[in-house]
Formats: sequence, structure tokens, C-alpha cells
Amino acid sequence: MKPGFKVKDLTGPGHTDRFGIGGTDLGATTTAPDGRLVSVFGDTFRRPTVGGPGWRSPVALFGDPDTVHTGLEWTGSAGPGDYAAQLLRYRHNLRYEGRRVTTKLPTDVLRVGEALYLHAMVCRELGTVHWTELHCSTDNGVTWEPTGTRWPGDHHDGLFQMLTWERGGDGYVYAFTTGFQRAHGLILHRVPEGEVTDTGAWESWGLSDGRWSWGVPPTLVLPGRFGELSLRHVEGRLLLCAFDDGNYRMDVVALDSPTADLHVAPRATVLHGCNWPDEDHARGRVAQLYGGYILPGSTLTELNLVVSQWNTATNWPYRSMQFRADVSALVT
Repeated sequence: MKPGFKVKDLTGPGHTDRFGIGGTDLGATTTAPDGRLVSVFGDTFRRPTVGGPGWRSPVALFGDPDTVHTGLEWTGSAGPGDYAAQLLRYRHNLRYEGRRVTTKLPTDVLRVGEALYLHAMVCRELGTVHWTELHCSTDNGVTWEPTGTRWPGDHHDGLFQMLTWERGGDGYVYAFTTGFQRAHGLILHRVPEGEVTDTGAWESWGLSDGRWSWGVPPTLVLPGRFGELSLRHVEGRLLLCAFDDGNYRMDVVALDSPTADLHVAPRATVLHGCNWPDEDHARGRVAQLYGGYILPGSTLTELNLVVSQWNTATNWPYRSMQFRADVSALVT
């Protein structure tokens, strides 16, 4: 299978200046009830760098769904005027409940009915999560309110921090989760669509008495060292895109169902990590890559991903980009 290739830069100079965004990353995306795409980004700054003025997280941009196949175009942002404002009410580097909160980072956004739900990690520095929480928007992603739903950072031994979720078509939302340290495997959960904000309604998938079942302590469904995740239906097939930090690559897995055996499910590597001198975005080689969020409107032959990179030595590039790959061979 051919590797993916870069379609365009999505953020940075010449792309998001009018929204007050120079440097940002991530970009989990869903479709709002009004049809626009809503992409949620992490730590954001006015200049094309990490640090400096205009620090906020998360922020949201609205995209034109008709432009996904030619290169996603932004039509607006959540904020006053064109300025992409911080979606959640808090201040960086203050103490909340006796603990210093550096930032709040989005993991995934999901539409259920007329509401959008955002799962976010409340962090003290990267990799340290105090707790995770849910926020809800009922105006197509323009404003967000806390639902009061939260999980401690050590929930399920710290493997309920980084999350991706998708409606299963059977009345449940399914979620794969892992830790924020890029050092752990994946576990699986489900919750009735109408009870997403009820922590007691969530149940995990695990081995009990030699059988897999719901409502038992979770068992790893895939060992490894994973980072960002994206679970989405594409042309009727359930795909999981995962940043595999252990192998420094981005993989897409085709699932027959949310409980499919990930050890044997069809898998393809769509992007490879590399050193900076070896970059080749036309051939799927990306230095310091992460992210990998599936864009709505993707097809199996044109799977569009929002991919991040951050040169931690120079703090630029620090951006999100659109890549495309053909994963149709996974389902033939």
C-alpha cells in the first residue's frame, strides 16, 4: 500500500493568521448540526511558534465540508469576530482545586443529536493529567459549557486520558482510550448515546473467566505505546487511526465492529516518522509527527487526516496539516 501524501498546511502563516493563530496543533474534527466542520485544536499562539502572546487552548475553527477533497478551507472560528478564542473558561498556570493547571487539551469531539461533546484533559505539563472532563455545545460549536462530567487522571490505571469515540449505530457510543504518556496500549468502553455525561453509564470491555464481556474491568485490546487516536465511520466501515509512538508511525486499522480483535484486524501504515533531514511529505515521511484525525467526508480511497508536527528544537514548524491516503485495500 502506498503511503499517504500531504495535501496542504491547515494552520500557520498564510492559513490561519486572520484567526489569531500562528502556531497550533491537533485538530480533532466532527460535523456540526448545521453542516459545517468543527475542528478543535490544542495549545495555540498568535505567532508561528510555541510560546509568546495569545496562548489559549482549546480553540475551534469551522471548515467548509465541500473543500475536504481539494484541501480544507476555513470559514470562521469560535470567538468574537474572526479571533479564535479559548473555548473553555480557565486561565493557564493557575491553581484549581489545589492543583496547578497548565493547560486543557482536547482529545476528541463528537456529535450526538443536536449536541457536540468535547473531551478534554486537564494537565499539569504535557503527560501529567489531573482529570478529564466533558463540555457541550448546543450552538454548532460556537460556545461551550461544562457538563460537570469528569474522571480522575488515574481512572482505569491512567488509561482513560487520551480518548477517541464514535457512535456505533446501535444506540451506543464506543471509545478507545489510553494514557497521555505515549507509553501504553488501548482499552475499549461504551456508553448509551443518551447517557454520555453519566459516568456511571460507561462500561468497559474486558476478559472475565476467560471470556470477553462488557461491564468488567478493562483488558488491553491492543498493547503498545500509543498517542493520539481517531475512530470514525468511513463509507460504512469503522476505521481507527492511531499514532503508534512505539514504532514511530501512523496506522489505520479497519474494524468489523468496535469489539473486533485488533491483533488481527487489517492494518496499514499511512505515515512514517523520520528525522528532519529525511522529511518527504510527498512520500509520507514526516518529522516529529503526531495527531492523525480523520476528516468527515473522507472515503476509503481518499482518507483525509489532520496531522501535526512540532519541531521541539526550534518550535517551528508547530502546525497541523492535511494528509491523504488510500486505505481501500484494507476492506477488499
